[in-house]
Amino acid sequence: MDRPNALLRVKGLYAAGARGTGGALTKVGVLNEQAPERDRRVKHWLYSLTRAYDSVAIAKLDVPWWTYRAIDVVDAWLAAHPKPIRVFEYGSGASTLWLARRAEEVHSVEHHREFGEHIAASFAAHPNIDFRIVEPVRSTNPAIGSRKEGNAGLDFAGYVASIDDVPGQFSLIVIDGRAREACLRKARGRLEEGGIIVFDNTRRRRYREAIAASGLPERRLGGLTPTLPYPDQTSILTAPAL
Repeated sequence: MDRPNALLRVKGLYAAGARGTGGALTKVGVLNEQAPERDRRVKHWLYSLTRAYDSVAIAKLDVPWWTYRAIDVVDAWLAAHPKPIRVFEYGSGASTLWLARRAEEVHSVEHHREFGEHIAASFAAHPNIDFRIVEPVRSTNPAIGSRKEGNAGLDFAGYVASIDDVPGQFSLIVIDGRAREACLRKARGRLEEGGIIVFDNTRRRRYREAIAASGLPERRLGGLTPTLPYPDQTSILTAPAL
């Protein structure tokens, strides 16, 4: 079995085990049927582990798949920001629904058709979500590739450029999909004055290099993340005020 498929299998086994354990603990009364409030951080995280790798279930917890510290910071920022709030998101899922409850417009693009078609049903009740699937194309010489394992020979140029189909500036841009370095370069010029970029999983070396090259001020927010059994890091980048 090649490495990408092996990783998918491990994730699948972990998710199935976590959900099964959660169901058993709920049945015997160790876990409640209702999720704890988010400010009860550890209890909420423990509860979330039983929803591992299930974007619909995570969305029901009213959290995106970022670190809890980043969720708190972005939630407060959105609450204080003047309306209307316009969002563009690379990488769809629980965060799309979370943002749709807090912003007037959410434009979200997903590269994975099977996942996109699965999650799209959850978006139907939110008319402020504009959702598109833009798959990469096979190429022997990709204009924009992805360094994620299993993505060799795929061109994400259309996916990255999809932000050009939506006019105007954005209050917030999320980078949590494929070809994130290129997405950051494209997104930088589309932020309104004082707008922010939420860039996930920023402990990875290739993302650290891309953020350094962007020149944008960065706030690193590490720690627990819903459903993940290990700590991670989400960064907030801010467009300078003119």
